[in-house]
Amino acid sequence: MADKKKKGTKADKAEEQTPRKITPKLDKETRAALDKRAEIAKKRPNFRRQEWFRYDRLSESWRRPRGLHSKTRTNKKYRSNKVRIGYGGPRAVRGLHPSGFEEKLVYNVDDLEDIDPKTQCARIGHSVGVRKRIAIEARADELKIRVLNRRPE
Repeated sequence: MADKKKKGTKADKAEEQTPRKITPKLDKETRAALDKRAEIAKKRPNFRRQEWFRYDRLSESWRRPRGLHSKTRTNKKYRSNKVRIGYGGPRAVRGLHPSGFEEKLVYNVDDLEDIDPKTQCARIGHSVGVRKRIAIEARADELKIRVLNRRPE
């Protein structure tokens, strides 16, 4: 018996409804810099706060070590790595979304008019309600602007 794929399954309908993601128009140098940034990010260590494991009240988020006798501050090899300029990515793509777009924060429909769809994308502000969010997404579809934080449908 040959496996026959059923037509009209939920997966097929989902594929038909989801629009194709809009991609930016990037030159070769920018695309190469984005790839280089992703490669560097894989090798970058997890920068954690000094002695984050010792106390529950300390979060893992990085804080600069300032203690007079701090071994992390004095760069002892057996301590964790310190955040430094050498771990940064290429300057050409700093602040860009991993897709290559420059993000613009949007709070209403009128803010979409200032966006260039070839190089910029929209991120809807977190304080925007559902009704206005639906209007912004509809207008962005008309203008062919990518919205990064779309509502799940």
